[in-house]
Amino acid sequence: MEKFSVTRTDEGDVTVLNLQGFLDAHTAQKFEQALKALMNEHRYAIVVDMSQLDYISSAGMGIFMGFIEEVRENRGDIKFCCVNPRVFKVFDLLGFPNIFEFYASRSEALGQFQKTRDNL
Repeated sequence: MEKFSVTRTDEGDVTVLNLQGFLDAHTAQKFEQALKALMNEHRYAIVVDMSQLDYISSAGMGIFMGFIEEVRENRGDIKFCCVNPRVFKVFDLLGFPNIFEFYASRSEALGQFQKTRDNL
C-alpha cells in the first residue's frame, strides 16, 4: 500500500483533488506535481477533499502556500472539504482558516465556486 495518493476528478470547471494517506516531506512532490498539472491546464478552481487524508506535515502545507498566489491571481481558489479533526488541528494551528475556506462536504465546497461565478 502506497503511503500517499492523489486522484483527480473534474466537475465542470472545478477540479477535485482527493488526497489519501500521509502528505509529508516524502510524498509532497507527488502532490506538487498534481497542482502543477492543473496550473498548466489553467484550472484554478480547486477543491481538495481530505476525507481520506490521515496526516499532513508542514512540507505538505507549504505546497498550498506555494500555489495559492498563482491560483488567486487567475481568479481561482483552493477550498478544502471533509478534513478530519486531527488534520484540521494542524491547519488551525498554522492559521490556515484565515487564508483558506474549509467546508464539511464536497458539495458545499463545489457550491461555493458556483456562488462566486453567479456573483460575477
